Amino acid sequence: MAEKEQSEDKPKKTRRDKPEQKEAGAVRFTQATPARVEEIIGRTGARGEATQVRCRVLDGRDKDKILRRNVKGPVQKEDILLLRETEFEARPLNKSGRGG
Repeated sequence: MAEKEQSEDKPKKTRRDKPEQKEAGAVRFTQATPARVEEIIGRTGARGEATQVRCRVLDGRDKDKILRRNVKGPVQKEDILLLRETEFEARPLNKSGRGG
């Protein structure tokens, strides 16, 4: 009988019970470095969905460094990009195109 009383005190957990979230609505941002678009080089990607740009890093460890980056979405000269990292560059566009 003691076993039956103990099992009634504990709520039963089912598979559908979701764990409680401690920080509801908390937003976490990653560190980003601002860079200004200096030049638009051209379109890239299999369908031209990205634009290759040359941008100058405005702040941080690599201040005034010029990088070549691929940007998805609309972009124009003098736009500010927020870069997650400033160590890697995009490959240069080769003008040969398909078949040679």
